[in-house]
Amino acid sequence: MSYGLAAASRLAGKVILITGASSGIGEATAFEYANAAKGEIKLALSARRFEKLEDLKEKLISQWPNIKVHIASLDVSNVAKLTEYVESLPEEFKAVDVLVNNAGKALGVDKVGQILQEDIDGMFQTNVIGLISLTQLILPGMKARNRGDIIQLGSIAGRDPYPGGGIYCATKAAVRSFSHSLRKELIDTKIRVIEIDPGAVQTEFSVVRYKGSKESASKVYEGAEPLNALDIAELIVFASTRRENTVVAETLVFPTNQASASHVYRKKD
Repeated sequence: MSYGLAAASRLAGKVILITGASSGIGEATAFEYANAAKGEIKLALSARRFEKLEDLKEKLISQWPNIKVHIASLDVSNVAKLTEYVESLPEEFKAVDVLVNNAGKALGVDKVGQILQEDIDGMFQTNVIGLISLTQLILPGMKARNRGDIIQLGSIAGRDPYPGGGIYCATKAAVRSFSHSLRKELIDTKIRVIEIDPGAVQTEFSVVRYKGSKESASKVYEGAEPLNALDIAELIVFASTRRENTVVAETLVFPTNQASASHVYRKKD
C-alpha cells in the first residue's frame, strides 16, 4: 500500500483536535490532515480568533464536502474555560484520536531583570499550563479506548536556550520534560506522545513576539530561508499516520541554513 493510501486509511473517520488553528502551523495542519484523509476526517479547531476559524471552516468544506468541522473560540491560557470547551464538544467529536497542542506564543526578547510580569504569565499560561491542562482533559478518553496521539509543538528553544529567550525557552523546556514523563507513563498503552521541535519557521509567531512590529519580525529571517507552516504540518501528519506500533517520539527540524538556535547562516548582500 502506498504512503498516501495508508495515511488516508489510518486517518479515516478520526477526530483531530487542533489548538491555535486560526493561522500558521495550526491552520496548515488542518489542511494537511484534510488532504491526507481525502476529506474523510473530523476536525475540531479552536483558537482565540473565531472569525478566522469561520473562514478556515468554509475553505475546508468547499474543498472537501464530506469533511466534518467543529470550530470554537478558545484561549488555552484561560484554564477555567478548558473543561467547558471539552465538555461542549459535539458528540461525534468527543472521542479525540489526535490532540495537536499547537497553541503557543513568545512575547518580547527582553533579558532577565527587564521582562514584564504579564509576558512571563502569558507565556507560561499558554505554553505550559494550558497545554498540560488540556492534555489532562483529553487523556482519560484516550486511555479508556487505549489509543490516541498527543502531539506537542515544542521548539529548538526547549533544547538550546538563547539570550533574550529566558522565559520562552523555559516554557518549551517544560513542554519537553512533560512530554518525556508522559511518554514513560503511557508505556503500557497504545497512546503515542509525539514532540515536534522546529527551528526557524516564518509565521505570525514573530509578529506576536515583537508586539505587532512586522518590521522587527521580518528582520529575524533576513538573509535566510526559514521553514514555513506547511513544512511543520507535513511532519505532524506524517508522525501520526505511522503504524500504531511506531512512535516518532521526537523530531528536530531546521531550515538548511540553521544548525542550532543561534547558529544560522545568513547571506549578505
